[in-house]
Amino acid sequence: MSSSTVARAMLLLAELGRGERTLEQLAAVLDAHKSTALRLLRPMEEARVVQRDAAHRYRLGPQLFALAGQALEQRGVRAVAAPHLRELNAATGQTVHLAAYEGGEVVYIDKYDSRHPVRMYSRVGLRAALHSAAVAKVLLADLPPAERRRVVAQIEFTPFTARTLTTPAALLAELERVAAQGWAQDHAEHEPFINCVAAPVRDATGRVVAAASVSVPDVLLPYEGVLALLPQLLATATAISADCGHAAAG
Repeated sequence: MSSSTVARAMLLLAELGRGERTLEQLAAVLDAHKSTALRLLRPMEEARVVQRDAAHRYRLGPQLFALAGQALEQRGVRAVAAPHLRELNAATGQTVHLAAYEGGEVVYIDKYDSRHPVRMYSRVGLRAALHSAAVAKVLLADLPPAERRRVVAQIEFTPFTARTLTTPAALLAELERVAAQGWAQDHAEHEPFINCVAAPVRDATGRVVAAASVSVPDVLLPYEGVLALLPQLLATATAISADCGHAAAG
């Protein structure tokens, strides 16, 4: 296959990335006859890189999405998120976490420490409490309703502080709020002197694959001050999601 053929095929894929196209439209992009475009499209259609519907319109195919997913998996969400989390950590000066849902547990997979002398006990590899951690709420809120209820039913509702949610009904209601508003908080629910906000990181399918958070002891910022960091956190999570292939609505 010549380099010019590859270049033309890539041009077609880039055009299909903008939406469905007819054979005539794709030929026009190449500034070539329809037969030339068809010769390029046929092997890609056989490989399921492109698809043709009953109206003879072409679109990107499932094999291309599978390859894109594999490429992102090879990078890993931790690697994708790292520069954004470093920037958030530098901008706020506060502790920044990244967590993922793995085998029924929420685990911290990255951490950037506060520049202040007051440090958090959390560390990479540590499990987050499912009923109190903001990152856990974000990740559980994305589960299908039946799976969400199943996971919540198995939680041991240890009351860490006076604010800890202590019943399945209370947590399920909180998860509904989190799903609706697009972020979560831990308002002194795990430790009485720490507040946290968390936001979802989504992949190309829209699934939440991680949660990013900012955690601050109240000796550094009051609760209202932590909430004021939410716009920066949401912007960071949106940027990470975009690098994971997620296209924001609107």
